[in-house]
Amino acid sequence: MFKKFLLTSFLFLSSLIIIYPSKKENTNFFEYCYSLEKIISRNTVEKGKNLSNNFKPLAKDITLFGTKKTKGMFANKIIDQYKNSKKLFIIKYVPNQIYCLAGYWIEVANPGKFESIFYKKTIKKINEYKNTKKEVDKFIKEINLEFNSIKKGINDFF
Repeated sequence: MFKKFLLTSFLFLSSLIIIYPSKKENTNFFEYCYSLEKIISRNTVEKGKNLSNNFKPLAKDITLFGTKKTKGMFANKIIDQYKNSKKLFIIKYVPNQIYCLAGYWIEVANPGKFESIFYKKTIKKINEYKNTKKEVDKFIKEINLEFNSIKKGINDFF
């Protein structure tokens, strides 16, 4: 009797976990990446501290338009890049939909989690570009100094 109850409870909770994102986000069944994009964009706008109340409806419309255009392709692309960067066998062969479903529930439990991850990665990339710019500026300055010394040598010669 207890085993039947346990099995029934497990099946009910499993189906609830699988069906809820599609119903809540009004997407097709098994389009978890689209549901993930919708909840991330909604949480970003709703939790935005720097957004004024006049701008929030416009921001919601813009994010809704963007997620309608991508329909989960953006999330799939990010997951594919992650899979290609890792060398573990199991990570490469787990379907993207499972990652998106897990991501959806992470975002439900802890709103803004992915936004903070994306923010940290973006800041890291920006700092890399700034460092590269500094190195390029230094290289160009050295070239200019060399050019000026050659030019002065030529002018002195003639």
